Amino acid sequence: MRTVAVVTASRSDYGIYRPILNRIIEGGDLRLYLMVTGMHLSPEFGLTVRGIEEDGFPISERIETLVSSDEPVGVAKSMALGTLGFADVFSRFRPDILLVLGDRFEMHAAAVAALPFKIPIAHIHGGELTEGAIDDALRHSITKLSHLHFVSTEKYRQRLIQMGEEPWRVVVSGAPSLDGLRKGKLLSRRAIEKLLGFQLGDGPFLLVTLHPVTLEYEQSESQVSELLAALDECGLPCVFTMPNADTRGRSVNRLLADYVEQHPTSACLAANLGTQGYFSLMALAAAMVGNSSSGITEAPSFELPVVNVGSRQTGRIKGMNVIDVKCSRASIRRGLRKALSEEFRASLQGMANPYQKANASKTIVEVLGTVPLDEKLIVKRFHDSTVAVSGGSS
Repeated sequence: MRTVAVVTASRSDYGIYRPILNRIIEGGDLRLYLMVTGMHLSPEFGLTVRGIEEDGFPISERIETLVSSDEPVGVAKSMALGTLGFADVFSRFRPDILLVLGDRFEMHAAAVAALPFKIPIAHIHGGELTEGAIDDALRHSITKLSHLHFVSTEKYRQRLIQMGEEPWRVVVSGAPSLDGLRKGKLLSRRAIEKLLGFQLGDGPFLLVTLHPVTLEYEQSESQVSELLAALDECGLPCVFTMPNADTRGRSVNRLLADYVEQHPTSACLAANLGTQGYFSLMALAAAMVGNSSSGITEAPSFELPVVNVGSRQTGRIKGMNVIDVKCSRASIRRGLRKALSEEFRASLQGMANPYQKANASKTIVEVLGTVPLDEKLIVKRFHDSTVAVSGGSS
């Protein structure tokens, strides 16, 4: 039986993986080797490994990577610790295929460690852009380390081919997080209130997810201040989710915690909602505010207005639900007025999600189970584009 090692580092990637993990377990043709790392293992970030345990997925490895610093040196050391940790794992166990997702530095560490062991790497969500974050470079680096690619749109497939990936390696699967999303069981407003320990009331509320813009980390505190000022003026209750373990992430978290402490009846900060809780909030919220990729990928399926703040998601394909604004209180305030208008909400009815493709997880698992694990897969050859590139000199 072929063994697929899956790396999960945070609640966000785990929510994307879940349909794939379920299909691997239920199919019985592949053996799952689940490697848990990063924020999952940190009490500071909600110890979200517990959610994986509650879902019943067997955890094969727990790899500690995070150091207690959100400065650039701390992030760099966490990347090094991750590479060391995965190297130790691969020295005693070599999976048939390693599956990684997205653009986190933990995923990059796993891919780098797998390289000298000649472990085939499959990558989900390559070819996308997030020009405001170091994740952009990490994602493209993972692409060059990987042997199979599962992309969410045809445009992203073309981008990988432009990067020199052989076309047969690149599969347009769609976004696996969307599999069955609208059919899944969601929590009621009262159940969400119990989960949060916070009264939402019966009126509209905002879901707020703001991560540090890692190529602008020096501005993190001022960017949070601008967002909070705009939310104050809006006056709606806010459910904040915790930022990622990125450069200055702890600073952002501290500012959000201080704000919630000063607004105990109108704001709360959730450390770990779980996939069901988070999607339930997306279904109930009047709008989403911040710079999370979930506002780009999953929110369109809920016809949820999204005020996308700043440059973190610059370059991604976006649905008609996304309103791009600068990270200033005036710009965010204007975006919120538009997002909360009845006219804008009505315009989203029946909208298509650009990342939706039927049975994404089925496509991914079928390829993982059938692709020949031979020299052709391991030995990568650069695919030269036939499109002439202008500019430069000889």
